[in-house]
Amino acid sequence: MKEVKPRMVTIYYMGKAYQVPEGITIIKALEYIGYRLVRGVGCRSGFCGACTTFYRKKNDYRLYSGLACQTPVEDGMYLTQLPFIPAERRRYRIEDAKADFHFVLSLYPEIARCVGCNSCTRVCPQEIQVMDAVQAILRGDLAKAAKMVFDCISCGACSMRCPAEIVHYNVFQLVRRLYGKYIAPKAKHLASRVEEIQNNYYEEQFKKLFSMSVNDWKVLAEKLQKKESITI
Repeated sequence: MKEVKPRMVTIYYMGKAYQVPEGITIIKALEYIGYRLVRGVGCRSGFCGACTTFYRKKNDYRLYSGLACQTPVEDGMYLTQLPFIPAERRRYRIEDAKADFHFVLSLYPEIARCVGCNSCTRVCPQEIQVMDAVQAILRGDLAKAAKMVFDCISCGACSMRCPAEIVHYNVFQLVRRLYGKYIAPKAKHLASRVEEIQNNYYEEQFKKLFSMSVNDWKVLAEKLQKKESITI
């Protein structure tokens, strides 16, 4: 059977041209050309934000961004991976916090400098409406903002492009915590389960699990795969 060779494309990394197979992700391309990646990578599947990459395309002046583990290479692509840029996260005690706009502004006053340019939204690899979330915070609607930025992975691309120097991901982390602590409806079933655990309700089941043989575990796993009811 005749071997089918992949079509090769040219990418530029650290100012040098390399030939890599078409269609593979940027991370796989960098490994293909011999780079051993020990920084700037994490989950490798697109949801940790460690591999944010800026790039330009052939005959295109615009600057693009994406996660290197999701973005496929293109012929003539010029790559620049973001170095780690420390961003100060303000210190606070969640127990002493208040779920209002004034508390957020006291820690991150720079959000009031937002000029509404929408650069943050355009650069977000998760397609989060970043600017709209900031505006929701400024209007005092923390619940709406928290829901809008639920998928934020703190990659930092938005902050790199922000002329107001807002560190969006630190602001969003604070807003999500305030929402979870003070605004979101409390789940009654969760409180009930926590109480059961604290009262050692499952202690006997745990002891039985720990004493089971390997074969017993296999039988249990098969039942779970078949969605059969089990008793411990």
